[in-house]
Amino acid sequence: SQISQVWNAPLVQLLRSLPALGLAQGGRPTRSVEQEVLWRLRRLPLRQLVHLAEFLAGQGHDGLLLPEVLRKLELRWTELEGTRTVVTLMAKVGHLSPTLMERLEDKALELAEQFDLDELRRVALALALQQRRCVPLLRALSYHLLQKPAELPLPVLTDLLFAYSKLSFQQPQVLHRLSLELQPHVGTLSPAQVSRCARSFASLRWLSRPLAEAIAQYSLDNTQKLSITQLCGILMSFARLNFQPSSSEEFFSMVHEQLQGQEQQLDTHLLTDVVWSLCVLQQARPSHLRQVLAPEFWACLQGDTSPRAQSSWLKLLHINATARLEAPGYQGPFLPPEALRGHGDKDKDKEKASPLQRGLREVLLGALGGPDLFRHSVSTVYGWDIDAEVVLDSDNKPLPVRDFTAPHLPHAEGTKPLPPGARRVAVLRWEFPQFSSRGRELLGWGSMARRHLQAAGFLLAEVS
Repeated sequence: SQISQVWNAPLVQLLRSLPALGLAQGGRPTRSVEQEVLWRLRRLPLRQLVHLAEFLAGQGHDGLLLPEVLRKLELRWTELEGTRTVVTLMAKVGHLSPTLMERLEDKALELAEQFDLDELRRVALALALQQRRCVPLLRALSYHLLQKPAELPLPVLTDLLFAYSKLSFQQPQVLHRLSLELQPHVGTLSPAQVSRCARSFASLRWLSRPLAEAIAQYSLDNTQKLSITQLCGILMSFARLNFQPSSSEEFFSMVHEQLQGQEQQLDTHLLTDVVWSLCVLQQARPSHLRQVLAPEFWACLQGDTSPRAQSSWLKLLHINATARLEAPGYQGPFLPPEALRGHGDKDKDKEKASPLQRGLREVLLGALGGPDLFRHSVSTVYGWDIDAEVVLDSDNKPLPVRDFTAPHLPHAEGTKPLPPGARRVAVLRWEFPQFSSRGRELLGWGSMARRHLQAAGFLLAEVS
């Protein structure tokens, strides 16, 4: 009955102390205090609203009080001062109110210059965990991070790398600094941290060779500590970046030894990813090919239209192409002909084509003189798409491409064999996402496509 006489600050402190006193959230004393706080919300100073929001969010409060506190913060966000308050709200409360989070992002952009290293880390982490790719704020965080002269602490390095990877935000100077300063710490990281760092750099398409060498050496030095999934994560990261360690023979011998007998622990998709990665790095053994190309292995993927299954099926086509084109001693099994059809996108029309792709078609049409002299958007049995295919005779004159047999197509078209001296030319278009972020090196995917098509007898004309 006397609770209305309690001042604001002690009242808020009382509410925060109730759990420590053993009073249940739905009990009468708690409800009474919450109701009094609810009535006074408009009169509470902003600082007490912030403390209240932080406490209620941490308690998982599901009553009327927390939504009202958030609403008041949404209305009074211009009163926010100090980096600590903004960072705390972003990290602990922002996920509960998208409107408030937008306001906090604006305030963080205003205060970014004042953030210390830990606050930069916490803001980036809050954005990543909430999947909020606020590019202006990320650019500001990157700029002010690069102005910090001190060496970055390990938690800042790992959390920023995670955040940039989660948000697919590539900032070359930041990634260079993260990789440079992370390298000396690799030996002190846990296996989970090493695997996570490798995957993060791979998702950002950032290859730092000294860091990748350090991760490869860590894997050799800590083989018994790495779980099979962690080792697979490192292997898949190397394949994405098309990275071969300097100790390649020793590293892959270790990988094969660790994988032997452990394949049953891996689900269909992960095992497909692992064998595909070995194919990219030209380290797949016949036993690996046999395992994933056996009908009992891939039968579960047929008819599954989920994105994960479609990705795994495409990788099986690449593995099958490796078995056909790069494994001369391999005797089978292979994927049956009917399984090689229809991997391509049926809707490859001009509306979905990139500007480079549309320009390429127009140039070829003008240069060759007619649409019957080239194919475009060709889906091959190897799992790779060719932007354009041309057949040239011995004098480098184009021939009607549909007149000739085409073993690379899932459906036969022409019946004539290629004339003596004639060659097939595949026009391949490489765009920015197919290169590493550091330069003009193709990622593992593109490198394997290039090898397979050359092995299938194509001359390559590459456009980027």
